[in-house]
Amino acid sequence: MPNGIRSNESLPRIEASDALWERAARLIPAGTQTLAKGPGQWVRGVAPKYLRRGQGCHVWDVDGNEYIDYSMGVGPISLGYAYERIDAAVRAQLADGITFSLMHPLEVEVAELIRDVVPGAASVRFGKTGAEAASAAVRLARAFTGRERVVCCGYHGWHDWYIAVTDRAAGIPEAVRALTSTFNYNDLDSVLEAVDEETACVILEPVTFELPNNGFLEELKQVCRRRGALLIFDEMWTGFRLAVGGAQECFGVTADLACFSKAVANGMPLSVLTGRRDVMALLDKAVFFFSTFGGEALSLAAARETILELVENDVPGHLARQGRRLRQEYNGLASELGLPWTRCVGLDCRSLVVFDATAGDPLEIKSLAQQEMLRRGILWGGFHNLSFSHGTAEVEHTLAAWREVLPLLRDAVDTKSVRERLAGEPLQPVFRKTTGFHSKPRVAVAAR
Repeated sequence: MPNGIRSNESLPRIEASDALWERAARLIPAGTQTLAKGPGQWVRGVAPKYLRRGQGCHVWDVDGNEYIDYSMGVGPISLGYAYERIDAAVRAQLADGITFSLMHPLEVEVAELIRDVVPGAASVRFGKTGAEAASAAVRLARAFTGRERVVCCGYHGWHDWYIAVTDRAAGIPEAVRALTSTFNYNDLDSVLEAVDEETACVILEPVTFELPNNGFLEELKQVCRRRGALLIFDEMWTGFRLAVGGAQECFGVTADLACFSKAVANGMPLSVLTGRRDVMALLDKAVFFFSTFGGEALSLAAARETILELVENDVPGHLARQGRRLRQEYNGLASELGLPWTRCVGLDCRSLVVFDATAGDPLEIKSLAQQEMLRRGILWGGFHNLSFSHGTAEVEHTLAAWREVLPLLRDAVDTKSVRERLAGEPLQPVFRKTTGFHSKPRVAVAAR
């Protein structure tokens, strides 16, 4: 019998998942299209590898096991799986067509809707992925300022200008690597060190799990203004979730350009680039950012209804209330059990459970926590990423699971038996090198 949303006696059986994985490993590089969904981010031999369907915030794997999902498609599912209002809009548009030989009215309608809810969205352009929207923003900034250097903070996708600062930079020319550096969040000194009169733009996730301190975002905006660089907010995670208008609405700081994806269309592939009219006007002729599928109508139909649903039902308020309860009660339980080495941090709508190295290998502890949450019918990859479909029953079951799992973790840490209790292989880090990228850009390679 497949596992369900309960304290299951056994770990889920995953024979069908494993059989699919064997086929994928022979054909697909790294076995997956999305790194965060791949087996390296889940306990190998324990976690399911393939999901078959979803409903609300519940998902079923290919072996029939049911889980409450706290990844939600790695961000895009803001309302819920198979959400009827969105699915009805997609079905209705599907009956008329998907992609056309001329423009579709939805391009105008959704752009106007985004202009009305997103601060600073004087102009709007659509894409398909967050990485391409961020790259288009960087190209715009370079064209507008006549400069080449980029300073970033956070994760911005797979394109050359960003991935050059990670240890997965094979294939990136040295001249390209030399043009990007990073700074530390909430560290104005590192900003002042990195941003100079040759900087085209500063691009960052305006908030991840650490809130901006002492007016950091406003100070950052002033530094950019003084030094002639554009400020770009990468709002892939914060847009339409932290508030309908994203971090710009939440913190009252408007960037020159802002990029969105994930939550805007409840799982349909769409990204959005917004910003100042004078900067975005370069997209008319000077800067080329066009694609065949930029005006694809199914995703735009989904986006229209998703945004309306977010506004009409104050979905960000619901996410905040449910997520705040999870975060606060997790921390209360950890304190009650005397566990100073774990805490739940971050935003109400998206929090992160962290484990300190003082208790042992954090990845191994996280792996054991994930394993035991899976046993209790919860698909948890480290985050509590909420959707509108996470109701009281799901939150209460999750807290009940943590009340069982945290004492197990305490005992494993106390007896130094965390690794022994894992029924599979522990999680793997995404990037081996994650610090030391905040120095000033290197001198560019001389043109030959």
